[in-house]
Amino acid sequence: MVRVDEAVIARIKKEGKTFEVMVDCDKAIEFREGKIESLEDVLATKEIFSDVKQSERATDIDIKKAFHTDNVDEIAAQIIKKGEVQLTTEHKNKLRENKKKKIVEMIHRNAINPQSGAPHPRDRIENAIQEAKVRIDEFKSAEDQMQEVMDQIRSLIPLKVETREIEIVIPGQYAGSSYGILKRLGKMLKDDWLDDGSLKVVLGIPAGIQEELENEVSKLTKGDFDLKILKKI
Repeated sequence: MVRVDEAVIARIKKEGKTFEVMVDCDKAIEFREGKIESLEDVLATKEIFSDVKQSERATDIDIKKAFHTDNVDEIAAQIIKKGEVQLTTEHKNKLRENKKKKIVEMIHRNAINPQSGAPHPRDRIENAIQEAKVRIDEFKSAEDQMQEVMDQIRSLIPLKVETREIEIVIPGQYAGSSYGILKRLGKMLKDDWLDDGSLKVVLGIPAGIQEELENEVSKLTKGDFDLKILKKI
């Protein structure tokens, strides 16, 4: 169980009533995201409140009407997963920083500098976000925020979202071990085994990861491979 003095409130409104439980902030978020299943380390107390701050417990009648059960674990799980978890300032800052890093990585992988055709370094993207005073929303997904962030930093660094279709030919002795790398980094559009045992693959990739792909394949094949860009989209 969590210490009561370190707990935060998770609440939900149902049937016109408010129901609250006391939880560990980090563990509640992990439970909500499906990373943990047990409530043992999430709840500070197995009580359902109508107002934690006033120490007012919810009535059995209200609980039964709203949740159709009197099982505390089932009720607490609903409150945490479907309700609102009060976040500490520290946790909000941590979520925001993690979300920013994910957005930076997504921009680095999916967008390029149209002047050079290469991706911007991660630190340049992060500095642009800071300089433009972009507010990262800790509650919105990185995917939902990427375009908005790009729009706000375009005046500082040129950006273009681009995907590429590339053709790679890998000698037979490296073909088997390279297949997993290619599949991990891109979308396999076509693969052919040539008469000499070589593997020819057409791969769809975000433009920003081409350099990473080339480096990994080069390391594996000791530079013995052919690559050409078939299409830029």
